[in-house]
Amino acid sequence: MANPREQTKKVSEETEEVVEETVEAVPEEVEQPSAEVETQSVKPLEEVLGQAERAYAAFMEAQRQVANAYRANEQQIAKAYKRAEQQAKNAYDEAIKETMAARDENVAAALKARDDAISQAERAFKKAKDQTDKQCEERVEAAKSRREEALSGAWQLREETMDQAWNIYAKLSR
Repeated sequence: MANPREQTKKVSEETEEVVEETVEAVPEEVEQPSAEVETQSVKPLEEVLGQAERAYAAFMEAQRQVANAYRANEQQIAKAYKRAEQQAKNAYDEAIKETMAARDENVAAALKARDDAISQAERAFKKAKDQTDKQCEERVEAAKSRREEALSGAWQLREETMDQAWNIYAKLSR
């Protein structure tokens, strides 16, 4: 699209050239015309002045049209900028909305994974504790059983030793 100011400048230069050509066409030194010649020369001068006035009016109209076109172009550019600005804002808002939704989903998934991991760890702890408690009870029972056996064996040995001692005493005291 051509720059409106350049167009105005071109129209202005063209109008000035037309006015200058018209003015140059009129001879500078005019002889003293007779009354009839004077009447005839006034008509071409009026025609030239009329042409100049029409050219100036055309120039002013062209300048108004260029200014109007410039303003209309400026308004269109402003509207296009506003549309682009609104589209950018909408895209930004949508991206933020999608990002926040994705973040919420990721946080929810992480919380679920954390809860699952805690639950699994608690189950593993309970299983290990139960197994350890069971092994502890088994070992306590085994130790108790061995103690009972040892005490029983010691009692029996005591009984046998006492019997032998009484038997020896009984043989000696006879």
